[in-house]
Amino acid sequence: MELNLVQAINQALMQEMERDASIIVMGEDVGRDGGVFRVTQGLLEKFGEQRVVDTPLAEAGIIGTAVGLAIKGMKPVAEIQFDGFTYLAFNQFISHAARMRNRSRGRFTVPLVLRAPWGGGVRALEHHSESMEAIYAHVPGLNVVIPSGPKEAKGLLISSIRMPDPVIFFEPKRLYRAFKEEVPEEPYAIPLGQARVAKEGSDVTIVTWGSLVRTSLEVADSLKEASVEVVDIRSLSPFDEKTVLESVKKTGRAVIVHEAPRTGAFGAEIAARISEKALLNLEAPVRRVTGYDVPIPLAKLEDYYLPDTSRIKKAVQEVAAF
Repeated sequence: MELNLVQAINQALMQEMERDASIIVMGEDVGRDGGVFRVTQGLLEKFGEQRVVDTPLAEAGIIGTAVGLAIKGMKPVAEIQFDGFTYLAFNQFISHAARMRNRSRGRFTVPLVLRAPWGGGVRALEHHSESMEAIYAHVPGLNVVIPSGPKEAKGLLISSIRMPDPVIFFEPKRLYRAFKEEVPEEPYAIPLGQARVAKEGSDVTIVTWGSLVRTSLEVADSLKEASVEVVDIRSLSPFDEKTVLESVKKTGRAVIVHEAPRTGAFGAEIAARISEKALLNLEAPVRRVTGYDVPIPLAKLEDYYLPDTSRIKKAVQEVAAF
């Protein structure tokens, strides 16, 4: 069955809610309106208002309530309408959701999933195009997942819902309806913490996630002067260091690509791991192609901010020729 990202996530939610009656969906407009991007469309009609809950416009309240429900045995899947609005609930994540297993010495867990549209590329307003995934990956106890397409999204979301600990599930909004691909109709789970080699190559490794996996694959397919391997890390936390290091040791060169601002982003963590554990395999310095250290600009300048095929291609060519 060919599905776009919205349809694949919707199918995952449908199938998991059918499987497990403790799963509820909650958030602003997720019921009657089906969510701001219509990802939850049809869930209210199928499962009713006891399991699909339209909440007040209060992100801290949404996540605080979800934490309590999760501790008491429910499995809430909470939607925050845009990535930039998750900051309002950050205290609930860092002070409660992420710490509960440790605080209670394993007596309580928080099987909570936060879903939020993430990243740029749709000409959105301020606070609607953020890429601040690194601040969540920095918090011990939080899992951070970013799919790169419909097939990945369904399997990763099912695994996230089945996790006994909190998961931040960021959905690249510019991919929501950008393309379709074959997605198995039956439920399936992609384990968290397992990166995938999206394309094999021998000369340069591109490490990336989210919508830029697709952009990086375009570069890899178009380059004639170098054989490019593309690694989709899928989850920042847990992070699959092994797959990344194996690829870099094979190619000897690494380019890290992400939308987030450059300084302190998760790409810097990946570069540090490569330097610590694969330095003697490197034939060139690790390069990063990233957003800039400014708030993501509004529509007219968005294309200048986001990494594109030309910037990625230039970096690959430079490390290949080093």
